[in-house]
Amino acid sequence: MLCCSVWLFSAAQNDSASLKRYNDSITALVQAIIKKSNDTAIVAIADITITGNKKTKPYIIEREIPFKQGDYIKRGDLEKQLITARQLIINTALFTDVEVYIQNITGELVFINVDVKERWYLFPLPYFKLVDRNFNQWWVEQKASLSRVNYGIKFMQNNVSGRNDKLGINLITGYSRQVQIKYEQPYATPSLKSGFSVAFNFSRQRELNYKTELSKQAFYKQDQFVMQNIRGEIAYLYRPAIKVRHVFKFAYTYNSIDDTIIKQNPNYFPNGKTSIKYPEVSYSIQYFNTDYNAYPSRGILAEGSVIRKGFFNNDINVTQLQALASYAVPVKKKMVLTLQGAGIIKVPFNQPYYNQQLFGYGLAYLRGLEYYVTDGVAGILARTTLRRQVLDFALKSPPGSKKQVTIPFKVFLKAGADIGYTYNRDPGNSLLSNKFLYTECVGADIVIVPYDLIFKFEYSFNQLGEQGLFFHVRTDF
Repeated sequence: MLCCSVWLFSAAQNDSASLKRYNDSITALVQAIIKKSNDTAIVAIADITITGNKKTKPYIIEREIPFKQGDYIKRGDLEKQLITARQLIINTALFTDVEVYIQNITGELVFINVDVKERWYLFPLPYFKLVDRNFNQWWVEQKASLSRVNYGIKFMQNNVSGRNDKLGINLITGYSRQVQIKYEQPYATPSLKSGFSVAFNFSRQRELNYKTELSKQAFYKQDQFVMQNIRGEIAYLYRPAIKVRHVFKFAYTYNSIDDTIIKQNPNYFPNGKTSIKYPEVSYSIQYFNTDYNAYPSRGILAEGSVIRKGFFNNDINVTQLQALASYAVPVKKKMVLTLQGAGIIKVPFNQPYYNQQLFGYGLAYLRGLEYYVTDGVAGILARTTLRRQVLDFALKSPPGSKKQVTIPFKVFLKAGADIGYTYNRDPGNSLLSNKFLYTECVGADIVIVPYDLIFKFEYSFNQLGEQGLFFHVRTDF
């Protein structure tokens, strides 16, 4: 460095331009030394002030912050820690807006402010939901029949006690009759690491998917109820760290069907039975490390689980392993590449129809195959999506309103491709089982950030030569 300075000084004697370059070099060198010194300097978190939380307990917010009062942090790492804190607090789904910033610095002491804006937590809403697997199946195949709709009252109370606990009560009639009650308290202990959930469900329906023909669901319907389900469950929730959660669950299920179903498909339940009952024990581990769990632009979401159904009887005998993962990485400004995958296996492979539902029934499906399902005992699915944000705007309540409400929208254009495979010991006349599957799509997503609402419009193509426009509401697995 000394030799470099002497050379610059000699050159500086020639003309003013050289002298300016010399001064600029020395200034840049000094600034770099100061910055490096500041980055490695240790600062202490003197205080964390939380404002805006009218109902949420302060310690629930503090639980999400990766540092606490009294911690020592390298100054160069502090900005990253503030960004991480904001992401984790947003992902509690308790707030519409969060700001985490340095309020003041006095010597080595840093004072942090956390400003939050709470969501609406009480939702006593009319309930209206299609019973078909997706909107297109209901609109096209079922001719938008209102007889295939559930309606009623859905009562949701989030953040019941200010500890991010949730209570849900559904009273539903229409296509099926359902009574659903669930309460979840993730922070039941003083350490804020352990919690629990309890749930009960009773349902009856007049129509049942009793078999699959040409990879499409076949239904049996009559005026009387053809299926009845009773299920109760209790779970222990354990979150020792910020990004990892463990769930241990015990459930008991009773299912009965009309004997006509067994005549139509003797393998619907095992051994031609018209009713089954079985215990279920499961364990899952969940990992969250994204900027926004509902629609991430960076980071990883992953879950692995093992489920055992049946112990002391022969009604149901299955052990199920499954894994889900999603990885989002920015590739350019406002452009994100998302890679997703899902895998499942059920053993033993000899399972009744009741246990053979794989892709197309829930969140795991191939875009472009919404009209189809794949049955089997093992399957794998991968999805790639490249998206770019094209709009970012907000709707505001009219001027003069008593309460000012702002709802931000983001619009993304996207293109993607899916691949998958399912294994079925007895595929019958299936068009998709035991075959390599592939689809492509282009489309747009509309994201309402504060309330995790995502509307997906996709024009998709499948390997059967079919194409069409499909609509979904928040269906990423």
